[in-house]
Amino acid sequence: MNTIKKVKSILFMILGFISLVIGVAGTVLPVLPGGPFYLFAAFCFAKSSKSVENWFKNTSLYKKYVVGFLQKKGMTRKEKIRINLIADFFIIISIFYIDLLLARILLILLALYKHYYFIKKIKTIRQDRSKHKVS
Repeated sequence: MNTIKKVKSILFMILGFISLVIGVAGTVLPVLPGGPFYLFAAFCFAKSSKSVENWFKNTSLYKKYVVGFLQKKGMTRKEKIRINLIADFFIIISIFYIDLLLARILLILLALYKHYYFIKKIKTIRQDRSKHKVS
């Protein structure tokens, strides 16, 4: 029974690191959403061991992307615009460098769906003014 628990722990840890790497890639690449992979990594790390879970929860990636999203249950307009502009920049570059018409069409559809998702599916929350006050 103890061996099964260790194998399960190792598998969750491997899945967690794979998800973390994909999440980091998703932070940079427009075709991958980073947030869901960070959430899945947090879940896997929590299932693998308490020390790995604690390590992940103390990383800046977790604090910036997972905690903020979970606590606020949405994004500010500024966050949405920033993410969309970065993603659109990379999508436009990709459209110019790809010669396949089908790939270009898919990238355009992806961009349109991304905007729909950010506008209709992710709640827009007000930015906390207290963060920006000068003491």
